Amino acid sequence: MHIMEGFLSLEWALFWTVVSAPFVVYGFYRVRRIIKEDPAQRTMLALSGAFIFVMSSFKLPSVTGSSSHPTGTGFSTMFFGVGVTSVMSLIVLIFQALLLAHGGLTTLGANVFSMGIAGPFVAYAAFRAMTKVRVPTPAKVFITVFLADVFTYITTAVQLALAYGPFLSSLTSFLAVFTITQIPLGIVEGILFTIFVDYLERARPDLTERILPRRVADEA
Repeated sequence: MHIMEGFLSLEWALFWTVVSAPFVVYGFYRVRRIIKEDPAQRTMLALSGAFIFVMSSFKLPSVTGSSSHPTGTGFSTMFFGVGVTSVMSLIVLIFQALLLAHGGLTTLGANVFSMGIAGPFVAYAAFRAMTKVRVPTPAKVFITVFLADVFTYITTAVQLALAYGPFLSSLTSFLAVFTITQIPLGIVEGILFTIFVDYLERARPDLTERILPRRVADEA
């Protein structure tokens, strides 16, 4: 969910840029380290970036000053965590702002925070918790992707409510409207990625076994 160009004051635009910057800096460090330690992960990094670009390019009009869309960040979140996902999101958002008039440069920090940091942070925490208690992979993938999507829109609602208060009444209004589009989008995105990860596990287990242990049935 993107906040469009010009819909944040200079103060809020700078605030979200400053908040997002440390995550992005750490993310670039993580990308370099991943490639250095395991060059084969370039394939997964490329897939992650491609998913974010393609999925988040499908835009539906939402509340004035914003748009609803799948985020595509769940895949990157599962395999690489929040830092790398913030970098992927930054790159995608810059391209979309320049080439598709989608989002904006003045709102880049806010959009990176919601799509590349806040949503993935909640999703990654859930993913790690589910991994510890051995939740089946299909359920784990669906929930992770769904949470990354939904908490992106919740964060965007908070950002808009802070900028266009009073906070509580504005937040309630934004959440009510976003729910109509974002919940169904999150469900569809979760299903699509569950199917894809299931295929990837079977076709290229070498790419997924670092995060998603092979199934007992496959190993027998």
